[in-house]
Amino acid sequence: MDSTPPGLRIAVRVRPGAARVAVGGRFGERALVVAVPARPVGGRANRAVVDAVAAAFGLRRSAVTLLTGQRARDKVLFVTGDPGVLQSRLAALLEP
Repeated sequence: MDSTPPGLRIAVRVRPGAARVAVGGRFGERALVVAVPARPVGGRANRAVVDAVAAAFGLRRSAVTLLTGQRARDKVLFVTGDPGVLQSRLAALLEP
């Protein structure tokens, strides 16, 4: 029996130090672009990315988990929820 909650793994490309928070657009083939004003110091940018993605998907912050890339611009997040709903929202966010 698999105890993993239903959800979706999302590749993101972070733009720290942006003028404002923005979630949308594509980097490469599959990565979602997430711009945050926070600088990558003391994990502030990571927290801002989690907050921004949660807001973009209309979820609580606790539904978004940083899996890989704690110290990199390229990260993988796990978003808990209905995979079909999350996939359609991700497709909309990836559109230019």
